[in-house]
Amino acid sequence: MDKLFTSTDGVEIAGHLARPRIAPGTYVPALVISHGMPHLRQGGRLSAKSFPELAERIATEMGWMVLVYTFRGCGESGGDFSMLGWRDDLLAAASFLRSTDGVKGVWCAGLGTGGALSICAAGIDDGIRGVATLGAPADFDDWANHPRRLLQHARDTGIIRSSAYPASFDTWAREIREVRAVAAIEALRSRPLLVMHGSDDESVPVFDARVLADEHGEADLRIIEGGGHQLRHDPRAVAVLLGWLDRQRTLTASERTG
Repeated sequence: MDKLFTSTDGVEIAGHLARPRIAPGTYVPALVISHGMPHLRQGGRLSAKSFPELAERIATEMGWMVLVYTFRGCGESGGDFSMLGWRDDLLAAASFLRSTDGVKGVWCAGLGTGGALSICAAGIDDGIRGVATLGAPADFDDWANHPRRLLQHARDTGIIRSSAYPASFDTWAREIREVRAVAAIEALRSRPLLVMHGSDDESVPVFDARVLADEHGEADLRIIEGGGHQLRHDPRAVAVLLGWLDRQRTLTASERTG
């Protein structure tokens, strides 16, 4: 991945932009894909490593412009992890993609933490046309109740690289409770939302998916029977996502002709 855009605090964000084959002057829908919190066995360095392949598939087979990137502290991106910092990175990604030639409308899809943050970002940016989540938590209260544990996890996975970071632990910890998908979802009620979750998710209870869907009111709720937290690697989940994206493109086309 290459450095593509700059987020808040001047943090440079690395990503990969998959472009479909389109004629000059043609506009296509665009998708921002956000990864989740890295596991110890993966580490922040490997975050979203396999995502460019998915992005190219969506671009080639479905004609979408697709941006995959790594949050600050992850992969080749600069900076150190914070909850508001990650949310701001997602907002910057949507803004970057919206300004790209040939883009007509931006949607977001996120896995785990990236899914929750996609909802939070869309609650701020009404230019995000719709959101798809895979294994997203309704809130981060479990982390907020044990912020030092999360801080240690961030250090162990390498998404906090500076020994002097954060400058204020209390401020850093407070952000965890401030970012809540279930609170932000009210602003999305007029926009499409796909909530996907594995029935056997070992990291985020399936109850969170039902909470998010109920709060939205008209969400497309899909429970993948026997699915775990890593739905990115479940072909059934990928098929559901691709089908949802196809419907979004169809609706967008009907808006232009209607």
